[in-house]
Amino acid sequence: MEMKPKKELIRIVKSKEGDVSVDLTGKKPGRGAYICKNIECLQKAFKSRKLERNLEITISEELQNKLREEVGHEG
Repeated sequence: MEMKPKKELIRIVKSKEGDVSVDLTGKKPGRGAYICKNIECLQKAFKSRKLERNLEITISEELQNKLREEVGHEG
């Protein structure tokens, strides 16, 4: 597993209400998971189900598309 400085990562966060979003500030409350700032890392996280395990949720196709769009704008 490759380690990167936090500045090079994006935080995906799940709020208490269960909403999942990209946290560009790194300060939103909730359960978070960090990935590198590109679509390839996000795709790997979906395929391996790491985001689902870390955030303790099931990620729907709709949510995957939303996160791809948000990470694509950042990366």
